[in-house]
Amino acid sequence: MQVGPPTAPVPPPRPARRDTGPWPVVAAVVTGVWAVLVAVPGQLAGWVVDQLVLVAGLDRAVAVWPVVALVTVLLVGAPTLALALIPRSPAIRATGRAWLAGTLVLGALTLLRALPPVHHEAYLAALAATAVVVAVVLDRLTHRRTSAAPASGDRGGRFGAVTLLAVAAGLASLLPWVWVGALGGALETLLAGLAAAALGALAGVLLGPAFWSAFAVGTPPRPARLVLVGGLVAGVTLALLGAGAGQSGAQLPALLMLPPLGFVLGALEAAARHGGRPAGRGPVRWLVGLALVGPLAFTDPEEVTVLLATTRDVPFWVAVATGAAFAVAVLLAVGYGVLLARRRARAPRRGLAGLTAAALLAAVVVVYAVPGQPGLHGERLLVVLREQADLTGIPAGAPGRAGRDARAAEVYRRLVATAERTQGDLRRELGRLRLHPTPYYLVNAIETDGGPAVRAWLAGRPEVARVLVSQRLRPLPAAAPPARGTVPAPTGPTWNVSLIGADRVWSELGVTGAGVVVGSSDSGVDGRHPALAAGFRGGDDSWYDPWEHRRTPADRGGHGTHTVGSAVGRNGIGVAPGASWVGCVNLDRNLGSPARYLDCLQFMLAPFPPGGDPLTDGRPQRAPDVLTNSWGCPPVEGCDPGALRPATAALAAAGILVVAAAGNTGPYCGSIADPPAPYPDVLTVGAVDRARRLTRFSSRGPAAGGAAKPDLVAPGAGVPSAFPGGGYATLDGTSMATPQVAGVVALMWSANPALVGDLERTRRILADTATPAGSPADAPCGGARNLVGGGLVDAYAAVRAARAADLG
Repeated sequence: MQVGPPTAPVPPPRPARRDTGPWPVVAAVVTGVWAVLVAVPGQLAGWVVDQLVLVAGLDRAVAVWPVVALVTVLLVGAPTLALALIPRSPAIRATGRAWLAGTLVLGALTLLRALPPVHHEAYLAALAATAVVVAVVLDRLTHRRTSAAPASGDRGGRFGAVTLLAVAAGLASLLPWVWVGALGGALETLLAGLAAAALGALAGVLLGPAFWSAFAVGTPPRPARLVLVGGLVAGVTLALLGAGAGQSGAQLPALLMLPPLGFVLGALEAAARHGGRPAGRGPVRWLVGLALVGPLAFTDPEEVTVLLATTRDVPFWVAVATGAAFAVAVLLAVGYGVLLARRRARAPRRGLAGLTAAALLAAVVVVYAVPGQPGLHGERLLVVLREQADLTGIPAGAPGRAGRDARAAEVYRRLVATAERTQGDLRRELGRLRLHPTPYYLVNAIETDGGPAVRAWLAGRPEVARVLVSQRLRPLPAAAPPARGTVPAPTGPTWNVSLIGADRVWSELGVTGAGVVVGSSDSGVDGRHPALAAGFRGGDDSWYDPWEHRRTPADRGGHGTHTVGSAVGRNGIGVAPGASWVGCVNLDRNLGSPARYLDCLQFMLAPFPPGGDPLTDGRPQRAPDVLTNSWGCPPVEGCDPGALRPATAALAAAGILVVAAAGNTGPYCGSIADPPAPYPDVLTVGAVDRARRLTRFSSRGPAAGGAAKPDLVAPGAGVPSAFPGGGYATLDGTSMATPQVAGVVALMWSANPALVGDLERTRRILADTATPAGSPADAPCGGARNLVGGGLVDAYAAVRAARAADLG
């Protein structure tokens, strides 16, 4: 009794027409090599351009991928078209047709990368839809060309032995991704699966029965020809398909891991034809579709970035998974080729193939649940409400800390009252939908789960101003090793401290910053570092880690330890070594989100104890005096230009000075763009070198609306400071310059406590006492004011002016 549907016997293959001489074969080889040499570097170049634009802080170059698509189609399409039309050999013509179709598919799929990476769900939906449409069109064209295709489907019906072996191979290719990767949100995962299935179906059309019949020469067909020749042609075709399978960055793994699977498909085809019929499209669909689930579902293309490539973060683990998947594909190609494609080997048994597929499916489930990262880890949404707190008319109060504390308390009261009054209905609705809302008050906003549908619903509500994507990094299989300082401790004041005259403030004026508290929002702080341990303010409200919820100060990356060291570190590295510090982790793995930045800024306005509710347990009287912020929130993290504007305005109203890095996206004019650096109530800091010249990397103004930025500059090239593990490191960046200005403010307020909270007078003294800094002779960007601001901060002159200030 026949298990599957009745099938007709395979007609004997027609003898192949041969071209005269070896030139058609040579042309095919050269064309294949040319196709790979164009497609692979083109994809790499497109991704590199994306990364350079991202690092440079420029607007996203939307035209990059359409240009890559056009160039690839023109350069590869012409020779493959000639190969499909001119030679008389069916095998060479089939080769040309497959590569031509693959090139056109690559061009169509590459165009989809014009969609912003932050809208990954929209891209995956477009990828799935485009792949289905192209598959249908190519299928109809194939049927028109071949009116009588051979019967397909291996023995045993829909899931015959060959199809089950393809499923097993696809699951084996998926295993490395299940181990090291992590899924996104529910909708994102579903769409990734649909996109992988659609691309598998498209591969089934490209490498269908008509393709393999061109290589099935002889009766029975020679397995070696199917595996080696057909597999090689199929591998190039899969390389072209893989180059279009995923957003910028996600297609790179597919480029490496898919081509060896062409030989696996050749072996499966040989095994199926040994059993009496072609394999059909099923094995291709399952193998390619399952293999593509890995890079499409288990990685976020925004995290395949050079911004995370300095440690063992997502790019490292993507490379591990890609290498492992490539090794699996090669082993499968060799194993299937040896076991299935031998002339005298028996046809594969369905029962054994089924057991193999079931065992690998069980392995995938176990690996995902135990050593993998189970669960969904999609992005969240930040819902910014229309009504923001009215902070006008807050009385100035008494000069100094008493007045500052009173203002901070009033600001906190108004912010919380506005949030409680305006968020109630929306928070209840989100809770009813089990979307886990998290309220914020510094910006009247709510962070919540949700994909595009929830975002559209929220954006349509009358109380909502806009909805931002709040990025969330996917978990890693193992934490990156913590950074360690390798430079020896300095023997005296560092060059940068001396350049701005801070050491003279200690020795001649006797001021070290005592009584002032500096707040740091960064990657964390090594609280046990010998230069920093004594400066920690202590108590239960001086440290907050919203990422890992660590109760004591720690720092995996080192950036925050370095910046705090430059502000308040002892042993000659800090500008205000007598000041105290408090810290918050807003940048645990070098990528943040609007919500994590708000977590720390709220903590700085009103610190709270571990496990406390920021809206009810805040202590504004414990707020630090000045904040150092060596970070920015670009669009890739979900911020728009006004995302944090209410936050810095509230901090300024509370009398807390926000000092922020200009950014390292110079020398482009107008590159001070990422919040909070462009905001008028933020003291924005650029960087100079030892010779007082503006560094090339320091971002330039003007800011949005033509506002002059930066406000000041400070040393930022080759700055030594503390690093985790008790050592030291030398780093470059406006990140290094910023805490030095915060340290100068600490010295000023320590010298004259009546200045605490008086932001206008403090800024005026800093500008009036700054010294000239070198800038390009032609003064681009609208003049020196947009390059070096008021000049190089002068700690000695500023403290003397602060001490002499008559505050009336």
